[in-house]
Amino acid sequence: MLTRAGSVALRALVELARSPGHSLAGPALAARQGLPAPLLEQLLLQMRRAGLLEARRGRSGGYRLAVAPEKLAVADVLSAVGGRRQLQLRDPPDYSADQGSSTASSAAAGDRLERQLQQRLNRAVERELADLTIAELLYDQLSWEASLEPEGGLMLG
Repeated sequence: MLTRAGSVALRALVELARSPGHSLAGPALAARQGLPAPLLEQLLLQMRRAGLLEARRGRSGGYRLAVAPEKLAVADVLSAVGGRRQLQLRDPPDYSADQGSSTASSAAAGDRLERQLQQRLNRAVERELADLTIAELLYDQLSWEASLEPEGGLMLG
């Protein structure tokens, strides 16, 4: 459901959310998260144009969040970078040749039901992505990092 661009953009913003007031250069950001630097630079520019990031030039320059992580919805990030694929709705077959047949009626109704279900699933995913924030993803990542510690830290959430 996520494109490669969507995944890279989310990981980059989660890393920037660790210290929201500080700037981080693109190459350093790529190194910290193990991301492909050329793709990341393109995505950072797209997110800056979308108003999600601020950029500074110079020695202490780099990127930082323009929106608080608690207010930055995953849906906004994915929209900025084209980072999401929707479930594909298939066109139902044409049952006009079998019109009147109970089998054709059941098949047509089943196809419509399947299409409606796919539409409902797409809407549910959209709602979830609109509610989910970068701050929540950061919390999840920190929890996973803690669980991977040698002492076997506590996995939260």
